[in-house]
Amino acid sequence: MSRAGALLAREVALAWGKGGGPLVSLGFYAGTATLLPLATGPEPARLAAIATGMAWVALALAALLSLERLFERDYEDGALDLIVLSPVPLEIICAIKCLGQWIATAAPLALAAPVAAIALGAKPQLAPLILVCALVGGLAFAFTGGIGAALSLGARRGGLLTAVIVLPLFVPPVIFGGAALDAFGNGLPWHAGLTLLCAYAAATVALGPLAMAAACRNALS
Repeated sequence: MSRAGALLAREVALAWGKGGGPLVSLGFYAGTATLLPLATGPEPARLAAIATGMAWVALALAALLSLERLFERDYEDGALDLIVLSPVPLEIICAIKCLGQWIATAAPLALAAPVAAIALGAKPQLAPLILVCALVGGLAFAFTGGIGAALSLGARRGGLLTAVIVLPLFVPPVIFGGAALDAFGNGLPWHAGLTLLCAYAAATVALGPLAMAAACRNALS
């Protein structure tokens, strides 16, 4: 197995073994979807009107839960010092860690997103687009979240700081994905929203590891 493959397997195994894998995020997502009808009222027409938007926002919030440990675990036990000294560039390692985060948490959340939206009253024909938006958006959440997790390394209450840093970066994918889903549901052109969401995800994949590596080096210096 290559170094990159071994590191990816390690990240996924750590997420499942010590971070609870997707269970915490899925539990939070299910809880949020259950609370919404209690806050907005049980009328099906009202729930159907906001189902996709609320399911999308809840997905973004659930993606926040496991970001704190993305770099903090290796920072605390000294593994990050060894990772920096490895022959694999730190930028590549940061990208692999975010990809592992996407596999362990974002992909299971994406599978749950259509179920939650339909349970809240969304049209079943929206399910494929919800799944695609959640998979692409989850990639953007993982890489932008990695930036926040790297910037908050070593800080007290790092989880709170990560959320403060990351939430503004979550705004574009939430807007683009929500716009695509809303347009599709109303029979309007929806490709622009999905295209912008894909472009934002691609930008975070390309640029995010550079910012994460710089933040990690700064934390270790």
